[in-house]
Amino acid sequence: MSDTPSPRHVPPEAGSSRFVERLRGEAPTATVELRPPRSGLTPGGAMDMWIDLSHAIRGLAARDAFLMLTDSAVGEEEEENLQHLTANLANEVEPCRVVPFLTCLHPLDYCLRYGDRARARGVESLTVTGGDQVRGAARCVPHGYMLRHQLRERAPGLSLGGWVNLHRPIAEQIGFATGPEYEADYYLTQVVSHHDLPRVEQWLVSAEREGLAIPGSFGVFYYRNGRRRVLERLSRFFPVPVDAVAAAFEAGVTPERHCAETIVALRRLGAAHVYLCNLAPHHAATQFDRIMAEVATLEADAA
Repeated sequence: MSDTPSPRHVPPEAGSSRFVERLRGEAPTATVELRPPRSGLTPGGAMDMWIDLSHAIRGLAARDAFLMLTDSAVGEEEEENLQHLTANLANEVEPCRVVPFLTCLHPLDYCLRYGDRARARGVESLTVTGGDQVRGAARCVPHGYMLRHQLRERAPGLSLGGWVNLHRPIAEQIGFATGPEYEADYYLTQVVSHHDLPRVEQWLVSAEREGLAIPGSFGVFYYRNGRRRVLERLSRFFPVPVDAVAAAFEAGVTPERHCAETIVALRRLGAAHVYLCNLAPHHAATQFDRIMAEVATLEADAA
């Protein structure tokens, strides 16, 4: 794929994107977050993972979903997400549907050139975060908003996303997101669930009160099982309501139903836009369909 946008790609106005337009709309959206292969895998192992990821992206795009590709998730180095868009999905998926993450865990020059390359390839939205410093490289700048500021000047046509953590003090997070330096067109939240809805409700009330103008998408984790050992390991990376999730699975709730219950609960609060984490690439489209079928059933039962 060349740096020239596909003929199908009609760039939005500067500072906007089709992803942001969808987030500003009333119709609910369900975006899917996927992880590229870890760096350092054998050539065969990496190739298998790229093939699975390519199938997942094609299948989900056909379902009118946007796709997020992580960058050094949980501090582990990954193959570059933008390279995958170029090398493996040339002209098969509209690049505007792919919303990559870019962390500050790279040299500054690399990050700035990444913005140039993303825009040249037809990417419209880029989520810029500080990055998990559990392991790996140091940040090129202390905070994500600092990199967003430089990218805004360098590639003004990109819509830039920021990060908020609803498990932190809400007033603090609202202050960040409404501050003049936040430099974002949309926000993503840390993972939340129907087991901790008061945090979401508090955020939504505060966002309306403080006049937060940018739209957001709320993280929803797909728990594949309720084993406490697994849940406790996950809690090293984000807050997990271990007892509540384990109890739900022990009561016979399926992974798809548990995920759907969170989506429906968020919609009832007014959080219509979510992004789904931890779908398995080789089953992502099927899992997505099952989750959304459960959402439809729950909403029909409540009607």
